[in-house]
Amino acid sequence: MGRERDLTRIRDFVDLAAVQGGAFMLLGEAGVGKSVLLEVAAARALAAGHRVLRASGSQFEAEVSFAGLHQVLHPLFADLSHLSSAHERALSVALGLGEGTPPGQLLVANAALVLLRQAAVPRPLLVIIDDIAWLDRASAVVLGFVARRLTGSRVGLLAASRSGEESFFEHGGLSGYELQPLDERGAAALLKAHFPALAPRVHQRLLADAQGNPLALLELPVALGDFQRVSGSALPPVLPLSGRLQAVFASRIRDLPAATYDLLLLAVLDGTGDLNVLHAGEPRMQETDVLAPAERARLVRVEQGARRLVFRHPLIGSAVVELSTGEQRRRAHRLLAERLADQPERRAWHLAEAAVGPDEEVAALLQAVAHANLRRGDGVGAITQLLRAAELSPADIDQAGRLGEAAYLGAIVNGDLRDAPHLLELARRADWRGESLATAVAGAYHLLNGDGDVDSAHRLMVGAIEKLADPGDAHNKPLIEGLYTLLMVCFFGGRAELWEPFHVAIGRLKPGPPELLDILGKTFSDPARLAPPVLDRLDAAIAGLNQEIIPARISRIGIAGSYVDRLGQCREGLWRVIGHGRDGGAVTSAIEALFLLGNDAFLVGQWEEMEQVVEEGLMLCDEHGYRLLSWSGIYLRAMLAAARGRETATALADQMTRWATPRRARAIQAYAWQVRALTALGRCDFEDAYQQSAAISPAGVLASHVPHALWSITDLVEAAVRTGRRAEAAAHAVAAGQAGLAGISLRLAMVTSASAAMVAPDGQYNRLFETALTTAGAERWPFERARVQLIYGERLRRDKVTTEARAHLAAALDTFRSLGARPWVVRASTELRATGLSIGQGEATGMASLTPQQQEIAMLAAAGLTNKQIGERLFLSPRTVANHLYQLFPKLGVASRAALRDALTTAPVESSRGDDEERASR
Repeated sequence: MGRERDLTRIRDFVDLAAVQGGAFMLLGEAGVGKSVLLEVAAARALAAGHRVLRASGSQFEAEVSFAGLHQVLHPLFADLSHLSSAHERALSVALGLGEGTPPGQLLVANAALVLLRQAAVPRPLLVIIDDIAWLDRASAVVLGFVARRLTGSRVGLLAASRSGEESFFEHGGLSGYELQPLDERGAAALLKAHFPALAPRVHQRLLADAQGNPLALLELPVALGDFQRVSGSALPPVLPLSGRLQAVFASRIRDLPAATYDLLLLAVLDGTGDLNVLHAGEPRMQETDVLAPAERARLVRVEQGARRLVFRHPLIGSAVVELSTGEQRRRAHRLLAERLADQPERRAWHLAEAAVGPDEEVAALLQAVAHANLRRGDGVGAITQLLRAAELSPADIDQAGRLGEAAYLGAIVNGDLRDAPHLLELARRADWRGESLATAVAGAYHLLNGDGDVDSAHRLMVGAIEKLADPGDAHNKPLIEGLYTLLMVCFFGGRAELWEPFHVAIGRLKPGPPELLDILGKTFSDPARLAPPVLDRLDAAIAGLNQEIIPARISRIGIAGSYVDRLGQCREGLWRVIGHGRDGGAVTSAIEALFLLGNDAFLVGQWEEMEQVVEEGLMLCDEHGYRLLSWSGIYLRAMLAAARGRETATALADQMTRWATPRRARAIQAYAWQVRALTALGRCDFEDAYQQSAAISPAGVLASHVPHALWSITDLVEAAVRTGRRAEAAAHAVAAGQAGLAGISLRLAMVTSASAAMVAPDGQYNRLFETALTTAGAERWPFERARVQLIYGERLRRDKVTTEARAHLAAALDTFRSLGARPWVVRASTELRATGLSIGQGEATGMASLTPQQQEIAMLAAAGLTNKQIGERLFLSPRTVANHLYQLFPKLGVASRAALRDALTTAPVESSRGDDEERASR
């Protein structure tokens, strides 16, 4: 009653979803009638011959990974064999139907989507999920993924949730609306239809207190006695809605027979409503008799076909639990643990809830379940289980270790860095002797990522490892995680002496260090000296990325490949990590992946993509408190600013230096030195460029354990040559050659040849420059290659080889223009003019000079769209659009937006840049 418009919307969705698929989200306060509308949707779908799948979130099932997905897909288990082997295996493992390698969340989501789409081929399919906020995190993420990809299928997904309830189900962008309380007319009609004999005063009072909430309208009169209903004189003076509703549920529950109440308590704590679990070993006749009183009291309904018990409202389940004693709950949990012996994860949780005190056996079992959940990608579930395991730990050392592991996982997996101090404090109190390595690992990670205290984190980690009874046990999980943390401490410290304890610890692991840790410890610490012997193993690990499902491993493989130029081969895996983080997964790994992709994008000239991924990474760092990780993003932002001549480059470098210097975080100081060096080279301040580059690594030396030295070779050699330090330049070029860098990567081969060419005498440099420029795949690094062309062209011009000089300088100019590297455009243009060539000849012009994204922006701007409209269409900020327009105006030879349309179809003419920025910013 009073829901005509709401019913129309729901029915329209059911009908439309049967044709073209889609998802619909129904929000509303508790008791407002969401579940009734879901029933209407189910009835309409069934009447039309559609298939309906039902599920409901449960507070007591919220910690069991994929429990909600299990409910949704249970009727389709027989169809799993119709899926591809990869999808069948992923769902079987995730839903506990089989054994195998833990699948990634994205693979599970895709498998679920395919299964639902296939099930809808013979007839439309409607998935209905009530109380979606109570779904376990893993299921909510997967179903959120599915919901956004149903368009074009015959699958509809209708979900309901209380307003304002936080949920891991991402419903942003889905159709839906908020169900409002009934208006006065509808509320009065509903109350009169169900309780026609109410006295007028009672009727008005109940309408006032119910405030249009249908559940309150139906339930509040039940609490009244017969006399109260007809007279109205004995009504209580105050009837707070939420309190009275709970009291109504409680009073109706108290009147139930003990056997009925016990069964309801089992149902609430089980969370699935599966009657096969609730009535294991009992005859069907007895089941019916036990449930009948609850059905008559309108507390539950029984879906006999699905063998499922459903509470008519979540508050009923809450009231059942509140009325129970601690011993009743523990007895129910013990019974459920017995009946779920074939489901280890759920059994372990029920055993933990049944425990009355410390129990190491149950704690260890729960910890094992936590590790299994972690491998399945459910970090939140793992942390919850570790915390409960810590509560059950009889020994302080075990409690501290589990608390420390929960703190560490919260930081590295879920990005809960700001919650770590509380857990660490609890762990330290339990570990009063300082014996827990897991606590030390968590503490060091927090010191490093929170305060950036490199030296304290290093001392803490090294000391904790040395205290171990067996520091060489390669199977000790906390030890291995500790070594990964120590590796990052050493990297950000950026000093060779920090690495010595790490290499010692790796060297004594028996039977040997884990493969990835060993590779990472060489390619990321001192790649010039240690990387060559492990490059084949690294390439094999990268080749296997398509089989990797753990975000941390994927990002660590990317990190291992960063300084040896393997990031391009890691892109697909890194994007998967980012997708996992966006769907609520491993935030820390997603941040690392975003910055790794940004690093690669800078080197390969995809600077628009670089801006986007870096800004996303920095936003996540800010949201989750990752100050140390943010410096990698700030470094990339500063490098792009330096390459494009933005004034912010120096300010960002100064910011890095101010933070890093007192903390002795030399890696971040190296970031700042490289930014300043590139800025100085762009403005031809070669003395400053030399000083900054030499600070990273002195001339003639590839400093030990300074991987950044591999990214500043060209900077240092060019600056040394241009400041008359030819001996230093030659020594550095020789050092690069003798280190065998050409064998590490093709980019380093190009850099090594170019460095040798810069210091070669007349008559010999041409061959070396040509070798550098014809290095296989050299065009993959356009900015660095263009710099080599510029240096080569400058030398040819000075040697009066004008024609060849023009060719290389023009090529460099074209690349710099396409990248928007304005200081380098000026340098190349100046050199070209010095050859006597007018800067209008021989250069790419018109649309050919624009990047694909710039071409699209130009066409949209020519069509009359504003910067904001263009940004919304291309998913860019208005500032980024303005920047692109500022760069493309001179390329097209126009001075205003109005001239763009003609410029896109006619030959361009020369144009002044004087007012470009102002025109582009509109």
